[in-house]
Amino acid sequence: MTHIARRHFGLTALAATLIGCSASAWSSDAAYPNPARQVRIIVPFTAGGSSDVQARMLADKLGRLWDQPVVVENKPGAGGHLGGRYVADQPADGYTLMVGSIGLHAAYGIYKKLPYNPATDLRVVTVLAEMPHVVVAAPALPASDMQQLTALAKKAPGTVNFGSAGVGSSVHMMGELYKLQSGAPIVHVPYRGSSAALNDLLGNQIQLMFENPPTVLGHIRAGKMKALAVTGKQRLAALPDVPTAAEAGIQGFEATSWTTVAVSAKVPPAIVEKISADVRKVINTPEFRKGLEEQGMTAVANSLPDAQRFVAQEKVRWDRVILEGKVSAD
Repeated sequence: MTHIARRHFGLTALAATLIGCSASAWSSDAAYPNPARQVRIIVPFTAGGSSDVQARMLADKLGRLWDQPVVVENKPGAGGHLGGRYVADQPADGYTLMVGSIGLHAAYGIYKKLPYNPATDLRVVTVLAEMPHVVVAAPALPASDMQQLTALAKKAPGTVNFGSAGVGSSVHMMGELYKLQSGAPIVHVPYRGSSAALNDLLGNQIQLMFENPPTVLGHIRAGKMKALAVTGKQRLAALPDVPTAAEAGIQGFEATSWTTVAVSAKVPPAIVEKISADVRKVINTPEFRKGLEEQGMTAVANSLPDAQRFVAQEKVRWDRVILEGKVSAD
């Protein structure tokens, strides 16, 4: 065999080896999840909020289904976009999931200079759950219903403050929707997560929040804050005596917030399909659905195409609120 022939043979063998290694690596990915790897669920908000509660429920059940560790990490900041960008930048292996929200997927129009594009850099694999919000007030606020709240805010503009989990969060956007529909000039005070805002509401440092049910039900039942309305079409089973916003006289103030399970858009379609199928399998178990209901949430678990259509429709809805309410984070 000539020197050139031997060299050609060697290069051919090397190429075959590399192709074999590549196929082996793909086979490893296709066998997702690998029990030797740790799966992380990123919560882009502080611990203790609704997204955190859902993520920990999901981590527990996915860990059992996959028979491997699934851990929750909180990465709050920038209305959730610190965590959102972190997930978008992770390796395309499917081992980093995220519990997303309205702020991340539908209300990011308030930011004009985000360092990433949530629509193209993240992929929603399913909508996890949806829930109405609860309008909660400090006991000292001299208003016991929504009409009294609106009258108070209009009588003394700038004196009623509402806290949120951050600019663009669902908690913030619900407040902006109320302002738009009622004309009440309430003032937004953003926090680094709902927990800090709730602490100030309990301490009468702010007067109002438009919060997710899981984080306020205990405080309402203990008499530490009062519930003025819920934002859904129907009353909340966990708060049967609290009227809907429509029943309370605020027409058009009807919306639910929702959470998603999302991954980096770079994750291969086969792995995305696997994650979507397994997450939906977990959400649809009676135990998980009951756990959500006890927290005032309703399971969704829709398919990949349906989830992406839903998010696109919600983006149009919240873009209108942002435009008409002149809401901006810049």
